[in-house]
Amino acid sequence: MPSGLDRQRIDRWLWHARLVRTRSAAAALAGAGYVRVNGARIDAPGRMVRAGDVITVALDRRVRVLKVRGFVERRGPADNAATLYEDLG
Repeated sequence: MPSGLDRQRIDRWLWHARLVRTRSAAAALAGAGYVRVNGARIDAPGRMVRAGDVITVALDRRVRVLKVRGFVERRGPADNAATLYEDLG
């Protein structure tokens, strides 16, 4: 699913990857410091991520480590969302 995007805001990417239900929840997660990009804690939902970045997210008593593989312009079905990242464990 190619798109012309080479980077995207972390809140939009988390929402498009279906890690959270709403974009405002993604923004709150990033703003509260529960998201790391390449090991550095972020505190702004506007932080841009690029393909190859490693995202660490604390969700529901679980930590997910994901490698960004791509971007989309619109949120789609879960099958398509799973292609946006590689689960590192």
